[in-house]
Amino acid sequence: MKPDFSLLLVVLTSLTGLIWLFDSLFLKRRRMDRAVQKSIERPRDPVIIEYSRSLFPVLLIVLLFRSFLFEPFKIPSGSMIPTLLVGDFIVVNKYAYGLRLPVTHTKMVPIGEPQRGDVVVFRYPVDPRVNFIKRLIGLPGDTISYRNKQLYVNGEKVGAEPRGHYGSSEVKCTTPRPDAMRLTETLGSVSHDILLHAGSGSRDGQWQVPEGHYFVMGDNRDRSNDSREWGFVPDENLMGRAVGIWLNFDYKKGCGDLSRVGSGIE
Repeated sequence: MKPDFSLLLVVLTSLTGLIWLFDSLFLKRRRMDRAVQKSIERPRDPVIIEYSRSLFPVLLIVLLFRSFLFEPFKIPSGSMIPTLLVGDFIVVNKYAYGLRLPVTHTKMVPIGEPQRGDVVVFRYPVDPRVNFIKRLIGLPGDTISYRNKQLYVNGEKVGAEPRGHYGSSEVKCTTPRPDAMRLTETLGSVSHDILLHAGSGSRDGQWQVPEGHYFVMGDNRDRSNDSREWGFVPDENLMGRAVGIWLNFDYKKGCGDLSRVGSGIE
């Protein structure tokens, strides 16, 4: 079972904070009184108190930062090539779609709404312990169609301009398949590149997005496990919007691409 880091962080922050508070209100005074009786200038605090006092502020800052501001994620698969590569370390804006409580994910403050074309991180509806990243294609109420590798939103064809073969000269640590073709897709006001593979069939279908849900797809259209397979993403599963790349390194290949550092995500 995959550990829930958010839950662990909440537990550790709460535990160290309560220990520090209980000591400050009750135990510290007793130690000082005993020290006076024994003519000790300053009694030594127990180790657990020292650690709790030192760790609590650090844990609290980390908890608040990653819960309400930004959280780092690592891209483990090629489903978002060419936008995101295996080994990309990205930053996710956690307040883009509202402030949510850690662990329970209850929305406290609504701030913004997901927009078509956003690259979103969410908890996989089939297994919420797993985080996924895809591009948001369909909003609540939309009708999404996919026929012969052509995307349609509400009956309108989404433009995609061919850019030629996606070659290995474009990336340092990824080896594209020889049949990978690059296209620039315009989804509303957002233009981004996608990949199609000539040797792969089209996963055709039509989907009506229900209220409170979203339809997502990977930019590597023929190599992505997305809404075409398992359905829609509930609003409460959204974690935030991917905004930038702060590192690229593929540990399996021992390869990195520093030119990607600092790149925005469109």
